Amino acid sequence: MDLQGLCRLILLSALISFVCHPCSVTAGDIVHDDDLAPKKPGCENDFVLVKVQTWVNGIEDAEFVGVGARFGTTIVSKEKNANQRRLVLSDPRDCCSPPTNKLANDVIMVDRGHCKFTTKANNAQAAHASAVLIINNQTELYKMVCEPDETDLDIHIPTVMLPQDAGASLEKMLTSNLSVFVQLYSPKRPLVDIAEVFLWLMAVSTIVCASSWSAWSAREAAIEQDTLLKDALDEIPDTRHVGSGGILDINTTSAILFVVFASFFLVLLYKLMSYWFVELLVVLFCIGGVEGLQTCLVALLSRWFKRAGESYIKVPFFGAVSYLTLAVSPICITFSVVWAVYRNVSFAWIGQDILGIALIITVLQIVRVPNLKVGTVLLSCALLYDIFWVFGSKKLFHESVMIVVARGGKSGEDGIPMLLKIPRMFDPWGGYSIIGFGDILLPGLLIAFSLRYDWLANKSLGAGYFLWAMVAYGLGLLITYVALNLMDGHGQPALLYIVPFTLATFFTLGRKRGDLGVLWTRGEPDRPCPHIRLHHQHCDELNDEK
Repeated sequence: MDLQGLCRLILLSALISFVCHPCSVTAGDIVHDDDLAPKKPGCENDFVLVKVQTWVNGIEDAEFVGVGARFGTTIVSKEKNANQRRLVLSDPRDCCSPPTNKLANDVIMVDRGHCKFTTKANNAQAAHASAVLIINNQTELYKMVCEPDETDLDIHIPTVMLPQDAGASLEKMLTSNLSVFVQLYSPKRPLVDIAEVFLWLMAVSTIVCASSWSAWSAREAAIEQDTLLKDALDEIPDTRHVGSGGILDINTTSAILFVVFASFFLVLLYKLMSYWFVELLVVLFCIGGVEGLQTCLVALLSRWFKRAGESYIKVPFFGAVSYLTLAVSPICITFSVVWAVYRNVSFAWIGQDILGIALIITVLQIVRVPNLKVGTVLLSCALLYDIFWVFGSKKLFHESVMIVVARGGKSGEDGIPMLLKIPRMFDPWGGYSIIGFGDILLPGLLIAFSLRYDWLANKSLGAGYFLWAMVAYGLGLLITYVALNLMDGHGQPALLYIVPFTLATFFTLGRKRGDLGVLWTRGEPDRPCPHIRLHHQHCDELNDEK
């Protein structure tokens, strides 16, 4: 591998480490470990997120999110069935002894600490409270469980924990002599949200578009090589690089090194994640998005403005640039800058997805898998990378490094920009369904290879590999979302399902059709002279390899 190829590999690995994140739903997930929260009689509720809607002096105000306890009654799921109750501040604040307040089915707010959660709930219940809001002493939520030797579990009121910042807001309302009422309910997520359907369509459509462009370019290069050979039978020119300028072919070595470099950059992201670092990633994403959007628009518009696309002018630092590129570049730069400035508004996800899809299509056009062997090694390494950094990293870092990075860590930002996202339109908890670029890019490299092979072999859609590879990818991604909903929105590595389905499709069909050897090694079908394969100049070289 030459120096330029190594540099490209490092940059690609950095990109994948930024973008290879699990599919997930971001809507206020709880930091917890279920294994440390066993069930027992009287303490067997499922942990659920709870909405706490407030009314101040009769006017609807802020809404907070808490988590229900293992003990106590379950919380209603429908807002219309939830009653508004007056909120009062406990005296004493920790409610470790019977409160002195006179309660009449009021909701009592207490501080965490100094005694068991069940003790607080029992004292509140004895004082005729209708529910207990326990304010955590940290900004995150905590699962309230029962001690192994707990016996006093006859609790018939719901208990909810709120984060520290929510408690501070409620306390400020109460100490200002305002009338505060609250309503507690725990709406259920829909089994399937329309956001996941659109995200699935976006991922599949992006791969289809990028694969078609890559296969078309490969076929054009092959036709150009054949034309040169027919016109110069006596003196055959060097056609090895015709139509392949700027193309990076991955080999097995670079596929293995990918895991090393990608892991290094992921840990770097994890350790350095902060506000300024996310801002740096936004700048890098904008640069890549501008390049991707410009490449896609120029390729599309050059069909109608062929002269502008083929006329060049020298630009300092950039060399020869087409007039069409000069016309398109300001539009792409403006679009990217506007997105960066307004990326926190509710509809900014549209601009992020446009830039992201353009970047993915461009990368799939530049980076190519030459055969099934390299594709298998790359996807297998990526699968191990995904599994370790989503699940295995918890052993070393006490949290999932991949999920922490995807959500922006402690940067205060809503995750890094290198992912596609769509708001969950019918989810009462809101949030976004997301998918990392890597879950599209990596399988897309192998799927694009299959379409190039089909077109060069003149295979029909049904007799080829592309259609069935796309079916396998779509099925794997669909199963990812099913698992995601069964896991109540916790991040799932999409490659865990996509890679086995995609590779199994290639190996099964290849073996059945007798093409497995060609797919595994050469990656291109036999073509009669003077039609030569993409990476060979003479027919004699082709015959020698056979």
